[in-house]
Amino acid sequence: MDSSVISPGAAAHSGIRAHHRFWPARLPHAIGLPATSLWDNLETSARRYPQKAALVFFGKTISYAELLQKAEILAVFLRKLGVEKGDRVLLNMQNCPQLVIAHFAILRANAVVVPVNPMNRAAELKHYIVDPDAKVAITTSDLAAELARASDALAPTQRLAHLLVAHFSDAFDATAPGQAPPAAWVDWLLTRHALPDFQDGQVHAWPQAESDASDLTSLSVGPDDMAILPYTSGTTGLPKGCMHTHASIMHNAIASGLWGNGCSENVVLVVVPMFHITGMVSVMHTSIRNGATLILMPRWDRELAGRLISACKVTHWTNIPTMVIDLLGSPNFEQFDLSSLVYIGGGGAAMPQAVAQRLWEQYGLRYVEGYGLTETAAPSHSNPVDAPKQQCLGIPFMSTDARVIDPDSLQEMPVGGQGEIIIHGPEVFQGYWKRPEATEAAFIEYEGKRFFRTGDLGYVDADGYFFLTDRLKRMINASGFKVWPAEVEALMFAHPAVQEACVISTKDSYRGESVKAVIVLRPSHRGQVSEQDIIEWCRDNMAVYKCPRVVQFVDALPKSGAGKVMWRILQEAE
Repeated sequence: MDSSVISPGAAAHSGIRAHHRFWPARLPHAIGLPATSLWDNLETSARRYPQKAALVFFGKTISYAELLQKAEILAVFLRKLGVEKGDRVLLNMQNCPQLVIAHFAILRANAVVVPVNPMNRAAELKHYIVDPDAKVAITTSDLAAELARASDALAPTQRLAHLLVAHFSDAFDATAPGQAPPAAWVDWLLTRHALPDFQDGQVHAWPQAESDASDLTSLSVGPDDMAILPYTSGTTGLPKGCMHTHASIMHNAIASGLWGNGCSENVVLVVVPMFHITGMVSVMHTSIRNGATLILMPRWDRELAGRLISACKVTHWTNIPTMVIDLLGSPNFEQFDLSSLVYIGGGGAAMPQAVAQRLWEQYGLRYVEGYGLTETAAPSHSNPVDAPKQQCLGIPFMSTDARVIDPDSLQEMPVGGQGEIIIHGPEVFQGYWKRPEATEAAFIEYEGKRFFRTGDLGYVDADGYFFLTDRLKRMINASGFKVWPAEVEALMFAHPAVQEACVISTKDSYRGESVKAVIVLRPSHRGQVSEQDIIEWCRDNMAVYKCPRVVQFVDALPKSGAGKVMWRILQEAE
């Protein structure tokens, strides 16, 4: 049979799918996984390329041999703090060498990394301490006080026992010529904040952690052990931990390398945050396994990005489209040399067609969009590098089966029919930490396999490419950061003036979507509190990307007969 006429829903049992016609040449449809842990990837690269640059941070280089040694020493220190196999350790940092060192040290200590968004404030951080039962946290000095406040606000049995604090300036030489940080960042990066005090715990300085070179205990984790516990929010309740094993992360680390023509000669610009699943897996873990060089940026700055791509001859850049748009809009853009780039892609939001066209016409670069969730260790779909479609999720990733089904009847939709995207593959998480009911609700049995229900609506075209159309879940996508309205509403209710709040999305020409809060004030505060007062309070109490950029006061929110706020009415009006 000619595979060119096979529809996405046909011949499922034969293994032939429409998108296989566009599959990257010479790549298998599925891969087998090594019987090793993620730590083995670093150990192997350090043995193969000991003197090769692993990390570059404002001109200072850490070789693979140094990275391995620093991670081993920190693993010893964590063990001395009482970290045992399977314990969850918080990692709360912007992109910097210490994040990579700490991430692999936690794995080497046979423990589990709990990556935390460094934009979170104390009110949000409490949950990330309590829910995973964490007793040890690793952070930078600019964030340490916030973590200490979060711990102090908890009951004595729930508090952190140890806080390990690093300084950015320990990882680079501010006086070295060349790749200097932007002037606006100098105070932030060089200030050595005093170590905070916090109740019932000890604070340790990072150099102290690096001073001990005792023998390591044996590595006792393997593919089936939990490695990462990243958190994702939802339509209701607090964020949920997604249980990922060494195997589920390993699959996407290997597959991402193969898909993007990865090798040890890659020079990778790392500006997507490594606390996020995409930066952690598709960038950090993939690059470390390949033996590539990581050029680290702690935050986005278009001038710095342009300088680093030019000076370091960056070959691979995973990003969100707003970064590319911003870089192309720089008044200094003509001074940048992007000729070294051979791969550029990302996700989180659709790349505007005009921008993608400019990349192709000016640089011969096809922007490769992908799709995935925290639950799928980032990519579950990606466009083939040599056959991408614009504003498209791509095709199911290596080893992955994805379908579009009717969310009610659970029957597969025909070509072009809108339904819910479901995913089966080795990269899919094991379930939600301590949430058996949520785990059960997130999966269905289909054709004898366990599929994850994404809650995203889309369709498949005749070529087998997936497109996103809407969401079953109530979620806002602000420049690739997912904002869950229920979580923002819960935080806003702590404001003494807020009687009721409903959070919706509002259009944003740059971010795609932004957060809007529709608020009913308490009678005692009407006329006493302004919209700007609410916005400023939110900035003090939640991560900045969650903060409403628009606040609207109303006398009442629309409600159903059962008293439930009808948020869709407000969203449709917006």
